[in-house]
Amino acid sequence: MKQFWKEFLLRGLLAASGGPVVLAIVYGILGVTGEVSAFTPKEVCLGILTVTLLAFIVAGMTAIYQIEQLPLPTMILLHGAALYIAYILIYLLNGWLKQQLLPMVIFTAAFVIGYAVIWLIIYCVERNKAEKLNKLLKK
Repeated sequence: MKQFWKEFLLRGLLAASGGPVVLAIVYGILGVTGEVSAFTPKEVCLGILTVTLLAFIVAGMTAIYQIEQLPLPTMILLHGAALYIAYILIYLLNGWLKQQLLPMVIFTAAFVIGYAVIWLIIYCVERNKAEKLNKLLKK
């Protein structure tokens, strides 16, 4: 478990700087499209800190796949749950998601579908790699 936390911190710290860059891009797009013309210092500060934290957690949680004692479905479930909780809390805290049932159901459905599609793509890519390796080994 000590190795997990070490890896979590390393990965998180490496990716945390990307959070403010992503936020700057989003804020820039909102400004160019005219959706938002000004942000309060509180909004900017909260956005920078929370998106940095989100980037840290998202990157750090990939360390879960280094724990060989857990079965893959358990790791996927833990990873997905941690990401879901982090995203929903950050979105609610920043006011990017309304605290109402319908927006939360839509967000949850989009998250689950997106997460499943990403894992399906990863599974297909890895399966193809394994098949190619098996063919090479047979030759």
